[in-house]
Amino acid sequence: MSTTLPEHPTRTKSQPQRVVDGVSERIHSGALKPGDRVPSEPGLMQEFGVSRTVVREAMSRLQASGLVETRQGVGTFVLASAAPEPLLAIGSRNVQVRQKLAMLELRISLESEAASLAAVRRREEHLVAMRAALDAFDAQRRAGGSTTEPDFQFHVQIAAATGNEYFEEVLCSLGNATIPRPAPDTAPDTPTGDSKPGARFGEAQPMLESGKAITQREHEAIFDAIHRGDAAAARAAMFMHLSNSRERMRASNDSGNHSQ
Repeated sequence: MSTTLPEHPTRTKSQPQRVVDGVSERIHSGALKPGDRVPSEPGLMQEFGVSRTVVREAMSRLQASGLVETRQGVGTFVLASAAPEPLLAIGSRNVQVRQKLAMLELRISLESEAASLAAVRRREEHLVAMRAALDAFDAQRRAGGSTTEPDFQFHVQIAAATGNEYFEEVLCSLGNATIPRPAPDTAPDTPTGDSKPGARFGEAQPMLESGKAITQREHEAIFDAIHRGDAAAARAAMFMHLSNSRERMRASNDSGNHSQ
């Protein structure tokens, strides 16, 4: 079945990462020099064939890396030197379980508040983008593919709906490293999720089907609360979702350790 999927999770870069890599390469090669203006959003959208949301996420990642800065109403410009990039580095490398759990702890606080704000500030286009991410998650789940990118996009769209750019910047800087991806050596549609000897936690392999279904239900509860404009319910739903994700990650890691 995997041969029919449009993307392979270990070979195909996400759309935001393609833009990040393209702009970064120009900066490092000298094609874009310190002080130069980065191509406009419409220009990057046309060049890479992506949406405005994708371009904005890419710019957030580049800002977090210290490569560019955005000046309100003027544009995005290349910085003179690259600043330290702790968040971007965490989001782009294979981090240890302890680090992922710590980042999830951060996300619980950050995104619970983001969901609450999104419930009262979201506009129709935000709801449309969230719904699209949920539908993409469901499509990948049913096809047996990787749900990591649509999962991450759902959370990014909630951050964007807060109207506070820093929520989105921090989340994009962390990247999808904290999206739980337990890697038991079982088929995607196996309901039990028992790990076989040698299974390693944290590899870029699909989440178990049962785990995906649970995540989808939790996402729908968050979306429903935001759609209704219920800030308290949105906060509670996000808190429960990320807390459950943390416990699932711990349980998967413990199972992997016991099987070795």
